[in-house]
Amino acid sequence: MKQALLAIWKRAVQTARLCCGVPDYDVYVRHLRQHHPERSVPSYAEFFRERQTARYKGTGGRCC
Repeated sequence: MKQALLAIWKRAVQTARLCCGVPDYDVYVRHLRQHHPERSVPSYAEFFRERQTARYKGTGGRCC
């Protein structure tokens, strides 16, 4: 029961972040490691700041 609630909570948080234009950090890290192993993984704070800049200043933000 507890694991089911935790899974629901994680999905709700992920959905809320996507609605606000902030992709899931864990998904981003997996993407970087799989498709861009030469790049360093930013901290969550760096990731969040870059996503906010891309969203509000119109700099895009997609690498692929």
